[in-house]
Amino acid sequence: MTKLILRDVEIHKDFLDRAAQADLLEAVRGVAAQAPLFRPDTPYGKPMSVRMTSAGRYGWFSDRSGYRYADRHPSGVAWPPVPDAVLAIWDRLTGLERRPDCCLINYYGEGARMGLHQDRDEADFAWPVVSVSLGDPGLFRVGNQTRGGKTESVWLDSGDVVVLGGPARLVYHGVDRIKFGAGTLLPKGGRINLTLRVVD
Repeated sequence: MTKLILRDVEIHKDFLDRAAQADLLEAVRGVAAQAPLFRPDTPYGKPMSVRMTSAGRYGWFSDRSGYRYADRHPSGVAWPPVPDAVLAIWDRLTGLERRPDCCLINYYGEGARMGLHQDRDEADFAWPVVSVSLGDPGLFRVGNQTRGGKTESVWLDSGDVVVLGGPARLVYHGVDRIKFGAGTLLPKGGRINLTLRVVD
């Protein structure tokens, strides 16, 4: 395991071994069985390129009314609990007693991406954001605390974990593209990203 620092963002390479990745994937499938993946619209009315679901007290949601947290899946069911295997990653990396209220699960299929954005829908930015990569490699871009300016990028592989905290908590970040089919964890290809946040 190697720890990289990119603009104050911590990148823990190979944090999860293959067995831990497989266990985590099964936990994600369990969440998706209860709260199926869906493709939300942006506030501009365009469908996002990723499909998503969530676990925890809150789930992340988007439609023409804006980006926000919701206490139920679009189908009306409650979000499943955050799996223990996911919480264990948070515990190991943050050492915090406070645990995340939301585990956002994004699935990147062929051609999917995530534009540069800030995670700023939470009540208190003192809590870090933890992001876990599974499946195909994704090109992770990190910018600044304001929009614009130079950016830097690094490939995230399956099992890598990113922590955005302290001065990096509000940096713009995104995923430019994935190497679809390059990984071996997901039999049909694609990338799964788990994002852990304290909401309120």
